[in-house]
Order: sequence, then C-alpha cells, then structure tokens
Amino acid sequence: MQHAEQVTFGGSALDRAAELRTDIPALAAAMTDGASRTVLIWRGKPLVTGEAALTLCRLPLDHPVLAEAQVPPILLGREDGNAIFAHDISAWQPADLDAEQMGRFLDPTEQRHPGLPDTMRFAELRAIMTRLEARDAELAATAKAIHGWHATHGFCARCGAASEVYQAGWQRICPACGGQHFPRTDPVVIMLITHGNRCLLGRSPGWPEGMYSCLAGFVEPGETIEAAVRRETFEEAGIRVGAVRYLSSQPWPFPSSLMFGCHGAALSDAITVDPAELEDARWMTREEVADAFAGLRSDIKPARKGAIAHFLLRNWLADRLD
Repeated sequence: MQHAEQVTFGGSALDRAAELRTDIPALAAAMTDGASRTVLIWRGKPLVTGEAALTLCRLPLDHPVLAEAQVPPILLGREDGNAIFAHDISAWQPADLDAEQMGRFLDPTEQRHPGLPDTMRFAELRAIMTRLEARDAELAATAKAIHGWHATHGFCARCGAASEVYQAGWQRICPACGGQHFPRTDPVVIMLITHGNRCLLGRSPGWPEGMYSCLAGFVEPGETIEAAVRRETFEEAGIRVGAVRYLSSQPWPFPSSLMFGCHGAALSDAITVDPAELEDARWMTREEVADAFAGLRSDIKPARKGAIAHFLLRNWLADRLD
C-alpha cells in the first residue's frame, strides 16, 4: 500500500538508539547533558502545548517537576543527535481530578501541573493524536505504551518476585530467578472486508452513539494474520472471507496493541452477529460511507480520525488500497 506509513503514529523515522540502552556510561552522560530532553507522561496522558496544532513538550532533564517521578525514565531515542527520554509523574494528584470523566471512552479532561506553565497540559492521546505531527505522535505513543507496560508488569511472571528495570526501560530482570521480560505488544488484526461495492462495519457496546468501524480482533498463538482475519470476521459477523492481503500497520497504545490493517474479500454476505462481540454489523455502500465521512448522516458516524480503521476506509473510498 503506497500510503501505508502515513497512518497516525507511523512514519516519523525515529532513531531509537537501541545501542545506548546497555551502554551505562553513555546513558549517564546523556542524563547530564544539557541538550538532552524528556517528554512527560501522567496516567498515560502526554504533556502538550498549543491550540489547534499541538506540540509535545520537551523538558530539560534538570526541570524541578521531574523530581515527582517515582519510576526510572525511559530512553525513547535521539532527536537531532540528542537523547530524548520519557518521565512518568502519575503519582501526582491534581486538586480538581474528575475521576468519572477520566473513565469515559474518550477522556475530555485536561490537567495542568502547578509547576509548569499554564499553556502546558496533560491531554488524552486518543483525543489529540491527529493534532500532533508524526514525530510527536510516535514519541507520545511510545512513552505511553512503555510506561504503561512497566506500571502493570512490576513482578516476575515466572516466580512472582519484584523485577527491576534494565536496558534504559526496555527490559525487566528478576533478581530472584533471573527471568528476563520485555515490553508487551499485542498483535491485532483490523480488517476492511468488502463485497462488491460494500464494506462490512460493526459497532461494539459502549461506543459513542452511531459510531461504526472495521471489525478487529486479537491474533491467537499459532495463527497467521490471514487466518485471524478470517476467524474473527466469521466469529463476530458470520461472514466467510477468502483472499486476504496486508495493507498497513499502526501502533495503538491503548494500551499496547499493534494493529495489522488488512483487506479481505467476503465470500458471503448474510450477517449473523455475535452479541458477545458486537452490538450491530451491517454492509454499507461506498456512497453511504462517503456520506458518513462528510457528516451527511445522523445515524452513522465513521471510525475516529487517527485510527487505522478511518485510514483504511478513507483510502478505500479514494480507491488507493494498492
């Protein structure tokens, strides 16, 4: 697919500087280098500034707010030859925290830390991802995903002992049994299933009213991407799929998925919805999807901008899947 790397969170060519992760002297030098910078995360939200277009904030490593970080920083890579890290200050408790709003499908709240300029705030990445440039989006997604992994994998899966951070945040090692653990990434297939001039879209319970998207599901152990596309489509909607081809991928740090975007050709069109998976599924023509994208339909809202489903559907409408 010619436009594959234009998907959100992709295509910024970040230098991840993997060779520095085990170089303790080099890391120590980077931590004291005045040119090094860090991005800040609070409960999965990146620190940003700006209005219509947003910029991921980069702070010097001697900034006083970093003293609130209770976990080691993560080396994200290099920008313009200088190291860039990610600090997490999730232990900070805002005075006006709205827990109910934060628990919604899309958290609309923003938090401002008293130790930072008022123009800077923590914002839900899912809500702002299309307002960030490619490099900022990749850094934010990486920081959110890797800190999220550390927050939920602090103990060894082999013996249960507390594990320790290694490789500048890219590994955890158990001091009790020697177990080595690496960041988790869950493979997910998301598929544009077509039948002639129609595509198959569904909605899950709890989604915003009227929102429809491509079907998706986790790849199981011992399963190919193509097999997962066919299995998930049949399980969720009762549709048999023939030819499957890969189109594009997208890191999706909500919390730790890698989406494999595929195109599948349906062999049948009679829908049987699995109510445990979907609230509804339907075939929609190109014209219907185009109207939904244009905001001309009140009953159907397209997949959220920035999500790979939106990317796949937009390219299908433009006949640019090849």
